[in-house]
Amino acid sequence: MAFDLPRFESEPVIGIIRGVKEDSLEGVVEASIAGGLRFLEITLNTPNCFSLIKTITQKYDQLQIGAGTVLSADEAKCACDAGAQFIVAPNFSSEVASFCRDNNIAYFPGALTPTEIQTAWKAGATMVKVFPASQMGPSYFKQIKGPFDKIKLMAVGGVNPANIKDYLAAGADAVALGGSIYSMQRMENKMFHEIQKDIEEFMFEVKTFYSKIT
Repeated sequence: MAFDLPRFESEPVIGIIRGVKEDSLEGVVEASIAGGLRFLEITLNTPNCFSLIKTITQKYDQLQIGAGTVLSADEAKCACDAGAQFIVAPNFSSEVASFCRDNNIAYFPGALTPTEIQTAWKAGATMVKVFPASQMGPSYFKQIKGPFDKIKLMAVGGVNPANIKDYLAAGADAVALGGSIYSMQRMENKMFHEIQKDIEEFMFEVKTFYSKIT
């Protein structure tokens, strides 16, 4: 299944899962679905990542699953072979961009400076992942959107229910949630209710933001 960009633009939140173990995978994924998420990524520095991606894509057809921390074209290919529908990275790679472009795979590369952001966008990025967003703050998105109003930006790193509306109002087109919700302690101790509760709070803030501007 190809990446559903229109759906993502209407529900623009990705859950970043790093380090989950197989015995907690089902609980974490089902808590994510119950909380309202429809886009998840498994980072490639998670043990058995490709097997986990394959398991999710085969079992949960209501989700779109991506691979995160993808640093090479070989990794991107392995992720897509496992069923990943989009590729996320902390950096921009021309070889990963070429692979995604040639195979019609959505690509979310990381960038920070105006030059990096424009380079990633011109190479075919679906959205540019501004990372770490917390180091720059919401106002940075407003400044970047001044000259680059056509570039789609995703805020990653330090986004939480208290500041998410600030990022969206400043021009972020999407956001991601990660370690603060999917902590190793929570996943290992199977604290799935807490994960679901925090995702629900996060998604509530997103939905109320968009309901006020439509």
